[in-house]
Amino acid sequence: MPMRSLCPGIQPSQTMKTALLEPASPSSANTSAPVDSPAAIERTPDYAIYKPNSRGSGGVVRFGLNRSKAAVFVDAASQSGEKQFDWENKITMKWGLSDLGAVLATLQGRLPQAKLFHQSEKASSAFDLSLRDDPERAPYMLSISRQDATDKSLRKVTIPLTHAEAAVLETALRAAITRLLRW
Repeated sequence: MPMRSLCPGIQPSQTMKTALLEPASPSSANTSAPVDSPAAIERTPDYAIYKPNSRGSGGVVRFGLNRSKAAVFVDAASQSGEKQFDWENKITMKWGLSDLGAVLATLQGRLPQAKLFHQSEKASSAFDLSLRDDPERAPYMLSISRQDATDKSLRKVTIPLTHAEAAVLETALRAAITRLLRW
């Protein structure tokens, strides 16, 4: 029986918790467009940080640039089993330039924390990235949550970030700003 990946976009042979991914579903990918076409540039590969744990309380956060919407989309899903994630109940935030700037300032050490809050008629979403002082733990803690306006239900994903993951995320967000500004 062939091995099947439990993480969308990750091959079974990959053991990395962090990966640069192609879009997980064929509908989100422009597979027939030439690499340098506007359609291919519109949706770029995602950067995902997978953090499953033995307690089942882990999560994944995925960052993807969408040039046609002039934004970075951040998706998060809770762990739903051993190395499995609940993508059906994911949390999504759409970040513009000011959001990207706040997160970058924290990743660059200019601010100790980035707090983003987006509210709509349907729900409120919050993102928090904090620098931690404990040398025994990951240097950053990332949290994303969404509260439904009608039933007040709350979904939340919290994961630690290593220096290496933070460095890649910083590089990806800097590139996203350049692409969004078309500089």
